[in-house]
Amino acid sequence: MSNAFDPIDLAGTRLPNRIAMAPMTRSRAYGPGATPTPAMAEYYAQRASAGLIITEGIQPSAVGQGYPDTPGLHSAEQIAAWRTVTDAVHAAGGRIFAQLMHAGRIGHPDLLPDGLVPVGASPVAAEGRVYTHEGPKEFITPRELDDAEIRRTIADFATAARNAIEAGFDGVEIHGANGYLVHQFLAPNTNRRTDEWGGEDEDRIRFAVEVTRAVAGAIGADRTGLRISPGNPYNDIAEPEPEAVYSALVRAVEPLGLAYLHLVEGADRELTLRLRKQYAGTLVLNVWTERRPTGPEALALIEDGTADLVSYGALFLANPDLPRRLAAGGPYNTPDSATFFGGDERGFTDYPALV
Repeated sequence: MSNAFDPIDLAGTRLPNRIAMAPMTRSRAYGPGATPTPAMAEYYAQRASAGLIITEGIQPSAVGQGYPDTPGLHSAEQIAAWRTVTDAVHAAGGRIFAQLMHAGRIGHPDLLPDGLVPVGASPVAAEGRVYTHEGPKEFITPRELDDAEIRRTIADFATAARNAIEAGFDGVEIHGANGYLVHQFLAPNTNRRTDEWGGEDEDRIRFAVEVTRAVAGAIGADRTGLRISPGNPYNDIAEPEPEAVYSALVRAVEPLGLAYLHLVEGADRELTLRLRKQYAGTLVLNVWTERRPTGPEALALIEDGTADLVSYGALFLANPDLPRRLAAGGPYNTPDSATFFGGDERGFTDYPALV
């Protein structure tokens, strides 16, 4: 029986424990051209005791940006800036994957350069508003990607993955969850296409599968992870019967031999267990907690075999030395939600470690 403090081999990347830092948008890429800053290098290096750090979402192309001050990986300037982050993490003994996130319809033209507008699987606007530098604004109807643009977007993911390796990352995670572009192709309410990229389950998974294949082909499946969130309604997604499409997706990507599958769990633990049984590779689990931060009790899911690793979000944000605190049974700093997005070092690099 394994526990959270046992090492694990992640398709060739040796992890000292099974506690992962989940990807969390922090909106602090204040460098020129959406580049990371020295404060971001400090932030990630502080958390290098994680078995694996997965970064905030990084846009693989300019049109993929969905929020203010999020970083990219599609220019030489961005590659060089990310190198300072990965160097700092590696110097502190850590391992770090870049999460590639195309926001799709979640965004606004005010966040994009050169007259670009958000794109999506279908021209279906999300309910709600997005924060811009001018304040909250209603989501607009995205421009539907045509076949050639879909294929260019897949190529953008592969190029960004190569850029990540050039920048010193140990691998990448494809963000196929939480209502962003890959998820928009999976969900029936956001994918209303009738061509090969939509319709039946086997067609709605095509974009996710082709992105995963392209990234794995570019950098190796052993350095590629995929994040999914079956049934997650975030960002106005509706998946009333998620099991069939996600079973098909898992069936399609498992033969690739990915580094891991990262499952953002919904309220249906039975679905988690069924997908776990189906997927023979390494499973990272972001546990369903009904909007509470994941706590130490989640580590029991490693011991009972539900997951191979557990990813922590807000608790890792507030506790840079979280594995040590979990081993000691606490105490834990309390996350300050007022400083989650944007700002300075407060709520970013100033959370204290245990003395």
